[in-house]
Amino acid sequence: MAAHRAHRWSLGGLVLLVSAALAAALLITTSGPATSRANAATEAQTWADEFDGAAGSAPDASKWTLETGGSGNGNNELQYYTDSTQNAALDGNGNLVITARKNTDPGLTCWYGDCQYTSARLNTARTFTQAYGRYEARIKVPRGQGVWPAFWMLGDDLGSAGWPNSGEIDIMENVGYEPGTVHGTVHGPGYSGGGGIGASYTLPDGRSFADDFHTFAVDWSPQAITWSVDGQAYQTRTPADVNGNKWVFDHPFFIILNLAVGGDWPGSPDGATSFPQTMTVDYVRVSASDDSGGNGGSGGDDGNDGGSRTGAIQGIGGMCVDVAGASSADGTPIQLHDCNGVDAQRWTLGGDGTVRALGKCLDVRDGSTADGAAVQLYTCNGSDAQKWTHTSARDLTNTGADKCLDATGGSSADGTRLQIWTCTGAANQKWTVA
Repeated sequence: MAAHRAHRWSLGGLVLLVSAALAAALLITTSGPATSRANAATEAQTWADEFDGAAGSAPDASKWTLETGGSGNGNNELQYYTDSTQNAALDGNGNLVITARKNTDPGLTCWYGDCQYTSARLNTARTFTQAYGRYEARIKVPRGQGVWPAFWMLGDDLGSAGWPNSGEIDIMENVGYEPGTVHGTVHGPGYSGGGGIGASYTLPDGRSFADDFHTFAVDWSPQAITWSVDGQAYQTRTPADVNGNKWVFDHPFFIILNLAVGGDWPGSPDGATSFPQTMTVDYVRVSASDDSGGNGGSGGDDGNDGGSRTGAIQGIGGMCVDVAGASSADGTPIQLHDCNGVDAQRWTLGGDGTVRALGKCLDVRDGSTADGAAVQLYTCNGSDAQKWTHTSARDLTNTGADKCLDATGGSSADGTRLQIWTCTGAANQKWTVA
C-alpha cells in the first residue's frame, strides 16, 4: 500500500509545494548479495560532516542552513522548525542530534494555532550541491507513532524549474508505525506525490531501526540510482522506470535532514508516543563518481576544446548568471537573477576560452587579478581578463587571474553581483552550464 507526503519548501522568499516519499511494500532486490556500490564507481570524498564539536554546539553554519517555521510543509505536520540548539545540536561524541520536543513557547504559532511540538530541518542548498556520486549517512532514527525522520535531496534548480521538475530523491524515510521499515523514492514530472516511484526495505526478525545506527545510501549515476541499507542494495531505478516521463536526475542536488512530527502519512502522535524523540546522525558523506560534476553527466568542459556550448549558467540556489538590465553596454555588471530564458542569460562558452552574451564577453574589470574584482560585460578583445575555463568540478575560472567566478558574499539573492575570488570549492563558486 502506497503512502504519500508533501513538503513546503522556502528559500529566499520562495514557497513551493514539495512532495516526498511514497514507497511500495514490495521489496525490490538485486540478484545476489550485491552491495550499494554495484552501479556507481566512487572516487574521492567531496563533502562530509562528521559532526565533531563540543556538546551543545550548533551545526556547522558553513555547511548547513536551519529552516524555521510552522507551516505544516504542505502535509499538515505539527512541528515548528526552529534554529535553536534545543532542536539541533552536536552531542560532543561525534553526532548531530535532531530533537523533537513538546513545545513550551507560547509565542510559536503553527498553521493550526499554538504549536504542539518543535523540531529541526537542515539543508545544504546554499553551501553544497553535486550531481551524481554516493550520498551516505549513518543514522539512528526515533521511535513512536507520529514521528517521521528523513534523509533526502532536492534539485538545485528548484527556484527556477519548480517542483517536481527539479526532482527529488528520498534516500531514507521512516514513519513511526512501521518501526522496521524505511522507504526510498524518486519524484519528478508525471511521477510525483502519490505517484512517486520507490520501494521499501524491512529489517529481518522483526527488528526496529530505532534500536541501533544504520547506514542509508544512494549511488547515483546518469543511468541509474541504487538505494541501500547497511551496504545491501534493495532497489535500482533507471530512466526506463518513469513510464516515458522526463528523468530529471541529471543535475546537482542538495541534501536535507529533518525530523517531522505528525502529518498525513505518519499520523499524529498518540498517548504511547513519548517526547523528546531524537534522530541521531553519526555522519553524512558524499563521494564523487566518474560522472560527477556540473554538466549533467556529460563530462567536464574545459572551455578550450575547439567547440562551443550555449545555454544558461546556473549557480547557487539555482540562480542564473545574468547581464544586468539586459544591457549590451561596455561595463554592464554581471549578476545573479531568477532564470527566465532571456538572451541576457544565454551564454556561449567558446572554443577560444571566451564566455559571451549579447555579442560581448564576460570580462574582469580593468584586467584585475585581485580578490573581489568585479565581473562585467565588455567588447571582446582577446585579453586574459576574458579567458575562462569551466572545469569538471564546476569551477568557472578566469585563467588570467587563476581565480573563480564567485557570487559575492555567498548570496543567492536576486541581483547579487559576481566577482572573481580565490577558488575555495564553496557553493557560490559552482556553476552548471545548461
